[in-house]
Amino acid sequence: MPCFIRQALDSARLVTNDEMVHEQVIRYVLKLATDLDMSQSPPAIGWWIHRLIRELTGNDDPYRESKKRFNCLALEICNELEDTIGSSEDPLETAIRLAIAGNIIDLGVKTLLAESDIEKIITDCLKVDFDKSAIEEFRNAVKRAERILYLTDNAGEIVFDKLLIEQLPLEKVTVAVRGKPVINDATMEDAEFAGLRELVEVIDNGSDAPGTILEACSEDFRHRFEQSDLIISKGQGNYETLSDKQKDIFFVLKVKCPVIARNLGCEVGEMIFKRANNTTIFQKG
Repeated sequence: MPCFIRQALDSARLVTNDEMVHEQVIRYVLKLATDLDMSQSPPAIGWWIHRLIRELTGNDDPYRESKKRFNCLALEICNELEDTIGSSEDPLETAIRLAIAGNIIDLGVKTLLAESDIEKIITDCLKVDFDKSAIEEFRNAVKRAERILYLTDNAGEIVFDKLLIEQLPLEKVTVAVRGKPVINDATMEDAEFAGLRELVEVIDNGSDAPGTILEACSEDFRHRFEQSDLIISKGQGNYETLSDKQKDIFFVLKVKCPVIARNLGCEVGEMIFKRANNTTIFQKG
């Protein structure tokens, strides 16, 4: 089964157990797929498919309960990880590692995710070897920047993002979330839960695309994007939609599909800390 059909069916199953509705979703998604420009990025295709699912099911946020569950789980885990960061030799490096670990919480790729999966990724991220110069490059970029825009990805993961944001000069940082629910992407509600609105300015991008498709975002967000001199971009969807932009962007993600792995010259499952046009791979331990 193609991945976008599987994701559509998973979303429908979160809303209802009615198999007639499940069949209707699949039929409409297949019909939609025949008219889609398949050269578009996966987030652009997913954007339309998930809009259709919400319309057919009458549920504007099919992943709401899953997002709440992972927000609570992440908060519990991250409360313990604050001590790990505080006692580390380089708190910024440790926070970056944990932010990458949080990117495992992606229900658009893996609907069933256990606490043990997250704990294993955290352990791996804290142990993996990598080029220390990448951290220094990032540290220097943060010092030079006047306006830092942090693009979040998923609910749950946004709690891990807070650990990294706390290591940045808060007066320079603006955090952006999705404008409306799509899959389990973080919205203003999730930023509120994570405590980010008490820490920094939080805005939404005005879009319900599972990535940052600039032409679909609000005028205010596009202005903020252009005015920022350093952008921290979380997750694969943001990488797929922003990797060709001429901005100083650090991409922070875990590679979850073969297409992105080929693009980055790595393997599925590897952790990436990438500055635009300059990739550093957090190699497996």
